[in-house]
Amino acid sequence: MNNRRTVVIIGAGFGGLAAARALARAPVDVILIDRNNYHTFQPLLYQVATAALDPEEIGNAVRGIFHDQSNFSFRMGTVNGVDWGKQQIQLEDGDAIRFDYLILSAGAETHYYDIPGVAQYAFPLKSMEEAVDLRSHIMHLFEKAAAFPELIGRGILNFVVGGGPTGVEMAGALSEWFHAVLRKDYPDLDITQAGVFLVEAQDHILPAFDKQLRANALAALHKRGVQVLLNKAVATASVDSVTLSGGTVIPTQTIIWSAGIKGNSLSRLLGLPLTRGDRVVVDAALSVPDHPGVFAIGDMAACQDAQGRLLPQVAQVAIQGARHVARQIDRFLIGQPAETFVYRDPGSMATIGRNAAVVQLANGLKLTGFIAWLAWLFLHLIYLIGFRNRLNVLINWTWNYLTYDRSPRLILNHRWKRG
Repeated sequence: MNNRRTVVIIGAGFGGLAAARALARAPVDVILIDRNNYHTFQPLLYQVATAALDPEEIGNAVRGIFHDQSNFSFRMGTVNGVDWGKQQIQLEDGDAIRFDYLILSAGAETHYYDIPGVAQYAFPLKSMEEAVDLRSHIMHLFEKAAAFPELIGRGILNFVVGGGPTGVEMAGALSEWFHAVLRKDYPDLDITQAGVFLVEAQDHILPAFDKQLRANALAALHKRGVQVLLNKAVATASVDSVTLSGGTVIPTQTIIWSAGIKGNSLSRLLGLPLTRGDRVVVDAALSVPDHPGVFAIGDMAACQDAQGRLLPQVAQVAIQGARHVARQIDRFLIGQPAETFVYRDPGSMATIGRNAAVVQLANGLKLTGFIAWLAWLFLHLIYLIGFRNRLNVLINWTWNYLTYDRSPRLILNHRWKRG
C-alpha cells in the first residue's frame, strides 16, 4: 500500500510553484491544480497590454516547468468546493481529489470597491486574456481615431489609469508607447492629443517608497506627459467618461483599473474565515484555524508581520510563505511542531519607462534613473521562469531599446466594455 501523504496546491502562481518546488525532495505526492495550464508572470502583464511583449513570453506551461520532479502531477481544472470531512477537493467537472495537506494559493482578483460603473466599463489587468483584450482595445481606438479624427475631441484617445505601483508602470508605458511607437504608425494623428491620466486617491504615489523616491517617480511621469491627479478618486464610470471625486469629468473610453485587489473568490466559496479584502485568516505558521493541515499563502492569505500589520500582496510574500509552508509539512511528517512565519522584506522597485525607475532595498540602498532601471530589468529576468522566456524577453527589450519599435501591435479579440 502507498502510505505517502498527498499535498494538493491550488493555484499556479508564484506561491503555488514555489511550494511545489520546495516539496521536490519530501516523501509526499504533490498535485497542483489550476484552471489554466500555464503560469503567468503577472508583473509584466502591463508590457503585454502595451505591446512590448507577447503573451507567450511571460507564460510558461506548468507541466514543462516540472518535467524533472518525480513526485509532481498537474490537474487542469476549476475548484468549486472542498469536502472538509472527506478531505477532498471538488472540481467543476465532478472529479474529486483527496488531500492530506492543502495549500491555498489561488492569488487575488480585481477589487472594484463597488464604485458605480467600474466593474462594467473598466479594464482589469490580472490575466493574459485581459492584457490581450486591453492591447487590442487600445489599437482599435487608434484605428478609429485615424479614420475619424473628430473623435479625438470626444476623448477617444484619453486613457485613465488607477493608482498603485502597477498603475504607475502602466501610465509610463502607455505614454512611451504612444510617443515612441504609435507616433510613427499614425503620422497623420497628433499624438500629443493622446492623454494619459493617473488617478491617485492619496496625496502621493508609490506609498511603499520614501518621499525622495516618490518625488523622483512623479517627476519622471510628468516628463513623459502623464497627468497625475492626486487626492482624486474615481466616483463613477460610464462607457464614454469617468467622473472623479470633486466632480471632474474626463471623457474616455479606456479606464484601466489597477487600483485594488482582493483575495480570490475561492476564499468565500470554501466558507473560510476572512479578513477585509477577502483574505483567509491564518495563524502565525500560515495554517488556517480549525483546519489541520490546511495552509493559505500569498495574496489569498491574511499574513501579518510582527506588529500585526497585513503583509502586502506581492510576489515575495507568496514565495517566502510557500517555502515556509513546505518546511512545516516536512516538520509535521516527522512529528515536529509548527514554526512562526517571518517575512524578510527585500525592498521595492517600480519602473516608469526607459531609463527611469526607483529602487528601495531593505538595507537602505536607494537607486533612481538608469541604474535603478537596469536593476529592475535584471531582477525581472531572474524571476521569469524558463530560459527561453528570459532570452526572448531580453531580445525584445534590447530591440525595443535600440529601435524604439514594438512588434506585437495586433488587434486579436477586441471586446467592448458595454455591460
